[in-house]
Amino acid sequence: MQLLNSLPANSIELIGYFGSFLTSITFIPQVYKSWKSKSVGDLSTWMVLIVITSTLVWLAYGYLINSGPVLLANTIVLILTLVLLYFKSKFKA
Repeated sequence: MQLLNSLPANSIELIGYFGSFLTSITFIPQVYKSWKSKSVGDLSTWMVLIVITSTLVWLAYGYLINSGPVLLANTIVLILTLVLLYFKSKFKA
C-alpha cells in the first residue's frame, strides 16, 4: 500500500482505466463468436443474468463513489452482456 500512496493521483486513475479496459473486453470474444456462429446453446442464461445483476450493482457503486473507471468498465460489460442476452433470445439453441 505504501507504493500506491506515493503515486500521483492521475497515475492511480490511469491504472483504474487500464483495469477497466481489460475488464471491458472480456466479453468481446464471446459476443463475436455468438454473433458469427449464430449459436448460444452452450451459454448459460443464469450466468448472463448474474453478470447483468452484478454489473448493475457495480454501476450503482461506481456512481455513488464517483469512479470513472468503475462506471466505464461496467457500462461496457453491461452492454456486451445485454447483447449476449439478446442473442440468447434470438438464436435458438
